[in-house]
Amino acid sequence: MKEYKQKDDSELKKELDELSFNVLRKEHTERPFTSPLNNEDRKGIYVDKASGEPLFTSMDKFDAGCGWPSFTRPIEKERVNYHDDYKLTMKRTEVRSSAGDNHLGHVFNDGPVDKGGLRYCINGAALDFIPYEEMEEKGYGEYLIFFR
Repeated sequence: MKEYKQKDDSELKKELDELSFNVLRKEHTERPFTSPLNNEDRKGIYVDKASGEPLFTSMDKFDAGCGWPSFTRPIEKERVNYHDDYKLTMKRTEVRSSAGDNHLGHVFNDGPVDKGGLRYCINGAALDFIPYEEMEEKGYGEYLIFFR
């Protein structure tokens, strides 16, 4: 199994665009309907843009109409951590990648009921999409089983 780890800020500033860095490390939020990943509908997985850690599959993605990529669950429960967030005067649940400890977005209880009722509202700037056809060559072959 591949090991994923947190990178330091100076390294990430060289690797990431400003928006992705601000979302992942400074807990910013991208403007709604601006991420190309919001409309991505190919088969594949979504990974932490900084650490490469697998986070979500296309099978759990849905159009919530909110302007951000939305998922019903993470690829594996141990891939994300949760923290209480009171920044907007109300309590929300922040979602962070577990290995990279990067801010991804928030989880809400207004998702599809038949899929567990959760909506992981995730900044596209925090993610990279790995198409199914490229998963093996990019080191994510062990996750092909999720599509069989």
